[in-house]
Amino acid sequence: MACATGPDPPGDSSGDGGGEERPAWDNRLQYLLSCVGFAVGLGNFWRFPYLCQTYGGGTFLIPYLIALVFEGIPLFHIELAIGQRLRRGSIGVWMAISPYLGGVGLGCLTVSFLVSLYYNTILTWVLWYLLNSFQHPLPWSACPLDLNRTGQAICSLWPARDGPPVPGLVEECRDSSAVSYFWYRQTLNITADISDSGSVQWQLLVCLAASWAVLYLCVIRGIETTGKAIYFTALFPYLVLTIFLIRGLTLPGATQGLVYLFTPDMQVLWNPRVWLDAATQIFFSLSLAFGGHIAFASYNPPRNNCERDAVAIALVNSMTSLYASIAVFSVLGFKAVNDHGRCLDGNILRLINAFDLPDQSISRDDYTAVLARLNVSRPEWVAGLHLDACRLEDFLEKSAAGTGLAFIVFAEAVLHMPGAPGWAVLFFGMLFTLGLSSMFGNMESVITPLLDLGVMPRGVPKELLTGLACLVCFLSATCFTLQSGSYWLEIFDHYAAPLNLIFFAFFEVVGVVYVYGMKRFCDDIAWMTGRRPGLYWQVTWKVVSPLLLLTIFVAYISLLASTPPSYKAWNPQYEQFPSRQEKPYPGWVQAICVLLSFLPALSVPAVTLVQLLARRRRKQQDVQQDMGPKLQDGGVC
Repeated sequence: MACATGPDPPGDSSGDGGGEERPAWDNRLQYLLSCVGFAVGLGNFWRFPYLCQTYGGGTFLIPYLIALVFEGIPLFHIELAIGQRLRRGSIGVWMAISPYLGGVGLGCLTVSFLVSLYYNTILTWVLWYLLNSFQHPLPWSACPLDLNRTGQAICSLWPARDGPPVPGLVEECRDSSAVSYFWYRQTLNITADISDSGSVQWQLLVCLAASWAVLYLCVIRGIETTGKAIYFTALFPYLVLTIFLIRGLTLPGATQGLVYLFTPDMQVLWNPRVWLDAATQIFFSLSLAFGGHIAFASYNPPRNNCERDAVAIALVNSMTSLYASIAVFSVLGFKAVNDHGRCLDGNILRLINAFDLPDQSISRDDYTAVLARLNVSRPEWVAGLHLDACRLEDFLEKSAAGTGLAFIVFAEAVLHMPGAPGWAVLFFGMLFTLGLSSMFGNMESVITPLLDLGVMPRGVPKELLTGLACLVCFLSATCFTLQSGSYWLEIFDHYAAPLNLIFFAFFEVVGVVYVYGMKRFCDDIAWMTGRRPGLYWQVTWKVVSPLLLLTIFVAYISLLASTPPSYKAWNPQYEQFPSRQEKPYPGWVQAICVLLSFLPALSVPAVTLVQLLARRRRKQQDVQQDMGPKLQDGGVC
């Protein structure tokens, strides 16, 4: 192993390797908001609440906070400190520490590129919903009519219950729901199998181009432009979350939703999967190992207190997850109470019609008592009605994670709120700005290393390099606008980042602590912050964090190996539709999953091998140069 290259001397701000003055943040608030915007993303809104609900409500906070203290904050501190001290992007930092670690920076750049492709596609879907929210009624509020060739509604073969036939609805929508139909058919126009690519959905392609255009305008000159845009993109989501929280807490059912969310179940702590999910949630929520935080920190003044920043940003990120969960489940509790009420109304109508009772003779409050009496007096009649099981807990459990929460569950919840279009605009506007601020960090993870490496001639403006990067990303992401695009996005989300980022984070800790050197790193932090890292930092960096990362890496591989790769297809011909049909991935798709899981990580041994071969060649050249004069001297003698 070669000796680590030392950092720039104190006071030298030209660590970009290009001899030019490195850009700087206008003020400290810009930097903090940029880091918060990069860390706080869509996962805080739609994954953390789901994990809390799945793993015993408040009980999940125990492994989550443990992972935050012993994994998240220490790793975050390393990234901010090393970026600020060496004043380079991800590739430059690891090449400075050791040429053999250059593959870590290259791998981080590759993963950031892959994540940018599908992350901005999610913003494309959000933009499509946002544009469709400026109308009343909302287009996902009702099923469209099934029209024949003359444009007339077809009378349904399934007459309305206890009423005359109604104009026929599209069968797929009638068998599922208006919200699901708008998402799967009118937005994605999804195929029933991943092998059927389908055609490009032009409305999504246009929205994809618009999303990349907006992003390009924001990142066109790096932190000079993102620093201005971040005030809006980072603060607007907090404003909307607060509005939803205030409104949600006044809605009926909000209390039931919050009680259900935070009701503890200590038994789940014996489940190893809880600890794995808590550790990975912390890891991805802070956007560790992407290289974006290293790039952002490289624009800081050398004497900035990076320790204070690391702790503050990590705590803000976790508090945001908790804050978002309260807002989300207050609204979802309202939705559950509405769904439960409609379920009761349907059963009440069946009882009234079956037993010829007066209209409105059974209220929701009296339903349980009336049903109990009828079960005693006419049990066979009641059994023949096939009443729905209307339990509020069942409706509270019908939440989802990821796109299902945003585009189905929450989109339906908004329909029940007065002034639904206005709430839809706020909700999808919040998601768009939330994702946009995260994309600032993703693109910085790609562009800053390229600038530091000098891949473009000096005369080429930065705007051109940024434009080329966005154009390449846009063209590469067009595959997600196919009818099978959502299946491929799910593959990229599951396989492109998790294993690779854990792998890179492990080498980040090992590289800083054991290659760069703990004493040298602590000296750098003392020079930057005015005090040396205490026992907590040194123990977590040297022992706890590396062991945690190694454990998570092995557990994640074991989990993938024990779970056959499959996906859930939206298939109207499926017997149990509208449930999604679970299908195994074809062999060629599984091969792509393996490539996405391990190919970026291969950059580490690949670069190490290249450096070893280059070093060997240099030694051979040095030996030949030394032997040349000796041979000439021997000939003269």
